[in-house]
Amino acid sequence: MVPRRRRPRPWYRTRAYRLVRTALLAAVLVTVGVRCGGPDGPAQAGGRSGGDGRQGESGDQAPPPRPLATRSRPTDFRIPSLGIDAPVMGLRLDRDRQLSTPPLDRPKEVGWYQGGPTPGQTGTAVAVGHRDTLTGAAVFAALAQVEPGKPIEVRRADGRTAVYSVDRVKVYDKAGFPDEEVYGPAKRPELRVLTCGGLYSRRTGYTSNVVVFAHLTATG
Repeated sequence: MVPRRRRPRPWYRTRAYRLVRTALLAAVLVTVGVRCGGPDGPAQAGGRSGGDGRQGESGDQAPPPRPLATRSRPTDFRIPSLGIDAPVMGLRLDRDRQLSTPPLDRPKEVGWYQGGPTPGQTGTAVAVGHRDTLTGAAVFAALAQVEPGKPIEVRRADGRTAVYSVDRVKVYDKAGFPDEEVYGPAKRPELRVLTCGGLYSRRTGYTSNVVVFAHLTATG
């Protein structure tokens, strides 16, 4: 339960998000020297088992879908297995060139980074949302419970829908957040969905970030 007397430290003011501007805006990878896991154990080192430097995302049985070529902003974000059906708002980098999040008075909305790919386009798209606020659970309260193979559906303003399949879910300690693995460029349409996670402390806020890795499996 979130303490009532003090607002949790914003999860997006973590070391990971201080570095995200480099990973998302430059055509290079951000490399950090130390990798350590969160409550789910150590992170897998290296991240080089897949052809594009990702783990566990290259075992597709069917031919990959054709990426959507045109840009179109996302309007609706759904994870049916978790009962999530939320509107989407665009996010930019703030004055300090850090990734912003939806306002705290809009806890049921998902934020989509406008500087990256739109739904279904080639590259690494990023969506973020709150886990909770002082008033209760937010849109991604159950995000850590999504299972590999479950779909994530993102509807676009042009009426098309990009369907991603969850590859894995990781919980990373803030001190060892693997920027390269999470934010690095991809050769196919991929999606990262983030929220806060781990344990909560009044002094330091949440200890970790939940990251869902997914790749495009269908378009409609």
